[in-house]
Amino acid sequence: MPKAKARTATAKIYGVVGSDEAEVKRVGAGLAEELTPPDAGDFGLEVIDGCVDNADQGATKIRSTIEALQTLPFFGGAKLIWLKNANFLADSILGRSAAVQEALEGLTDVLGQDLGDGITFLLTATEVDKRRSFYKSFAKNAEIQIFDGIDSTRSGWEEEATEIVRKHAKKMGLQFEDEALVLFVLLTGGDRRQIENELEKIDIFLGKKRSVTIDEVRDLVPLSRSGVIFELGNALAERDLERALQLVRRLLDQGESAIGILLVAILPTIRNLLLAGDLMSRYRMQRPHMPFQFISALNRLPPEAVAHLPRKKDGAISGYALGIAAQNAHQFDRNRLLEGMDACLDANVRLVSSQLDHELVLTEIVIKLIG
Repeated sequence: MPKAKARTATAKIYGVVGSDEAEVKRVGAGLAEELTPPDAGDFGLEVIDGCVDNADQGATKIRSTIEALQTLPFFGGAKLIWLKNANFLADSILGRSAAVQEALEGLTDVLGQDLGDGITFLLTATEVDKRRSFYKSFAKNAEIQIFDGIDSTRSGWEEEATEIVRKHAKKMGLQFEDEALVLFVLLTGGDRRQIENELEKIDIFLGKKRSVTIDEVRDLVPLSRSGVIFELGNALAERDLERALQLVRRLLDQGESAIGILLVAILPTIRNLLLAGDLMSRYRMQRPHMPFQFISALNRLPPEAVAHLPRKKDGAISGYALGIAAQNAHQFDRNRLLEGMDACLDANVRLVSSQLDHELVLTEIVIKLIG
């Protein structure tokens, strides 16, 4: 979600920054059009391309910006100076270079003073080190809009991504079925540009039809490696034997190791089904229609009830995966799941200590679990 400092009537310095490149470019272009003096003609907008290849080029662009800021508009009018797509503000070799840092000190001094009458400055950049003195000083003087992309390694990213998908789909008049929405979010991984591209593709394919089914998402949205792994877990949880076996073969054909498939897709699915089923039984939790409903229910449980649940790197519960499992746990007998855990252990041993065909070993587990 974007963050912004409140707009003031006297604001003359603006910034649009963040890791969401598509949104930074879109909003930056719109703001530049808004800030460009309408009657200034060719002299009303001066664009300085801040995308450079080395430190010398970066320092040169910054000095050009300083020069533009210190040059009064022609004929006593007004002008916008736009330092566009700057890539020398990141925590990188380029951004840390002495030449760039020295030039940025000069720019900081200029921006810290009153700009000349009629001069407005706009900075757009997708990678910015907010710890640097330039950014801290810039943030004090500017109206800044921040558009950071979704970090899919952080807990809760799925819910944020779901809202983005819903928002864009609503604008296009598209309505996702619940399962289709879950799959679309996980396949696009919160990448705004991919979300928009895949929604456009679905929109064109559907024509006048406005509802989106899970089969249409599977047919139209490309499966990444992580997407195939998720779909395998989904197929296991939904007891879809044919699709599960197809996905096992697909992962093997893509060069994934059988041990990897076992430990990353099959075993976690069985474990989550066991955990979700146990929690739902002990605490009389209702089967959720969407994973978020189960996450909300987990958050209402006492700490000791969730202390054993798997965690992410940031320490948060892996609630989304458990929510998906909770939607399907009613289809499995607890004893069968426990047998599936034992089968995973046995398969692990066989995969590393025998010459058995790897696809055969994984097929046996899948059939034992859902056959």
